[in-house]
Amino acid sequence: MDRQHLSILNPNYYNGCHPLNPNDHIEAPPFRQNLNLKSAAHGYQGQNPNLQIPDRRRALEHLLSAFAMVDFPGKDQFEAYMHYKYRRNCSVSTLRLTVSSLSQFLLFFQQTGKSALEQLDREEIEGFVEFEQDRGLKPNSVRTRLCAVYAFLRYLIEKKILGYEMLESKIKLKLPDKLPRAIVSEDLNRLLGVIRRPRDRALILLLLRTGMRIGELLNTKVVDIDFMEQKILIYLAEKTAVGRVVYYCYDAHAALMDWLRRRDPLKDFLFYGQGRDRLSYQAARMVFKKYLQMAGLEHSGYTLHCLRHTFATDLLNAGMRLECLRVLLGHTNLEITRRYARLSDQTREEEFFTAIRQIEKGEINADDQCDH
Repeated sequence: MDRQHLSILNPNYYNGCHPLNPNDHIEAPPFRQNLNLKSAAHGYQGQNPNLQIPDRRRALEHLLSAFAMVDFPGKDQFEAYMHYKYRRNCSVSTLRLTVSSLSQFLLFFQQTGKSALEQLDREEIEGFVEFEQDRGLKPNSVRTRLCAVYAFLRYLIEKKILGYEMLESKIKLKLPDKLPRAIVSEDLNRLLGVIRRPRDRALILLLLRTGMRIGELLNTKVVDIDFMEQKILIYLAEKTAVGRVVYYCYDAHAALMDWLRRRDPLKDFLFYGQGRDRLSYQAARMVFKKYLQMAGLEHSGYTLHCLRHTFATDLLNAGMRLECLRVLLGHTNLEITRRYARLSDQTREEEFFTAIRQIEKGEINADDQCDH
């Protein structure tokens, strides 16, 4: 096939719309000069005024606009990296976290007196970690920001701005490994005993019986619920971007049906606030805090997330396998689920008290003692 036949099959060839090698066109100066990533959001409405800008695009533009009048080293690479994250389909929360972490890091880097990212070395990363620790950030928050910085460094290495030595001997933080906080059975009965409002009872019992994250339940719509099968479909979890199905039992079902009989049927979301289509996290937290006070548990330290911990602990105590619990909780790593096994290992508890009873009765003999 010669050029003439090619032009017949593709009449745009001679017009330069479809070159044989797309990279030749993309890297050409006219294309680069006319390409403006920063104004991509405006292109949506320019082509079609009635076309709605995607939430992620709007969020990206809003995040970057905060730094429009701020100058710091690596600003162009920072903005290019954020568009790279956008193209990778990262969630709004991920984009927000990345902007927060990298802006703090680059402003810290500016204070060192260096003016280009090519001058970056390990000392700046170590200094940034210490700076965040001295500001009082929790270890997990420091680690999150450090991970964002290292992801940015990998991007800079791919762009030939930094060398691979920047990822050698990476800084590792020792993180606390706390036990999950479940609600004691007696406290839970006191809490449930003071909840009278149908909406609030349905909200708290669904969190307790499904193990859903509060954000997942607040994003649940009525159409996401299978009332016959007593299950809720989480099509896409915001935290993990993985969908799953959760189930609820009789008491949660009764509370849910009571709420459905009273709620506004024109509202899409299952839970809504006054004058709002969806109940906010802050409003849900205040509801839970109010009932803790009514139950005399205001100083217990319980949070909404403790309902999820209680759900997991109760199921493990009832004999559920860790792998099954992992799926219900939406964990991507089994080690995260395994924390609950430390909290609810009844076998270890029984062995301990059996041994203690033998000690108290003086039934230990020399043959039972361990050699050291």
